[in-house]
Amino acid sequence: MSAQFEFRETEIKANGITIHITEAGEGPTVMLCHGFPEIGYSWRHQIRALAIAGYRAIAPDMRGYGKTDAPNAVTSYTTLHSVGDMVAILDACNIASAVIVGHDWGAPVAWTAAMVRPDRFRAVVGIAVPYVARGAASDLDVWRQASRNDFYQLYFQNLGVAEANIESDLDAFLKGLFWSLSGKVDDEHRWTAFVPKQGFLASLNQPPQHLTWISEQDLDVYKENLARTGLRGPLNWYRNIDLNWQLHAFFEGQKIIQPALFICGNRDPIYTWLKPAIDALPNNLPNLRDTVVLSDVGHWIQQEDPTTVNASLIKFLNSL
Repeated sequence: MSAQFEFRETEIKANGITIHITEAGEGPTVMLCHGFPEIGYSWRHQIRALAIAGYRAIAPDMRGYGKTDAPNAVTSYTTLHSVGDMVAILDACNIASAVIVGHDWGAPVAWTAAMVRPDRFRAVVGIAVPYVARGAASDLDVWRQASRNDFYQLYFQNLGVAEANIESDLDAFLKGLFWSLSGKVDDEHRWTAFVPKQGFLASLNQPPQHLTWISEQDLDVYKENLARTGLRGPLNWYRNIDLNWQLHAFFEGQKIIQPALFICGNRDPIYTWLKPAIDALPNNLPNLRDTVVLSDVGHWIQQEDPTTVNASLIKFLNSL
């Protein structure tokens, strides 16, 4: 394999922290933002495919994850902090502009980056999580008003509680989460997003056999990173949902004008939960090129069906 397609790992100083990036390829830049509870490694299938297609793919470990710094303050994990990280990476790498792609928590980072810095992010792709217009109240307040304190995002608000529960068995956490949110799990064992009194691990079902789309070696990579960093940083993203709502007031009514693509799986619970937001995408993204819904695919889209995701991404990129 040509050297330009081999993965390169670098640590750079950006936005006041050290950020670890994995990259490959040369050409127009595509920045890949992962979500919970992963690292840049979750984009391994896309990094190589994009490099072969003539692009420079950059996948950072987002703040709090992997080999990137994890600031201690809870309020250091707003979406705007992470957008700043992405801009700072471009500056550190002397890159004028990029296409930004985000999955799970990385999707709000991508949507927000495109909205506030159209000069640096010339196009945007959201995976699993659509752009959601700011509501009249924080999403957490909606669940509080419904007295659903067992909703997982509210459970995550208590410092140290979810950390202790999840870190007690990282193997069960990763295998259970990957299985319970995948496209192959049956409805009876699908994750419901509500946490029983026994804790978050008890909300997950364990796979009856090895997952077909992720290897034991891949799981070990995630486990080793979480064992080293702990869950405080990743969970702090959830602890800024209320603050994000407050900080994003000036986005009210704003649209994302760049070319945009949305990809999701029809077996992802988010597809059902946020279907109104998906249906509203053409109103908020006037240059939406396509919404790709993958059949029998769950939440971990770029790993469950990398071939289709790669083809959709490259088709979109080549059209720009």
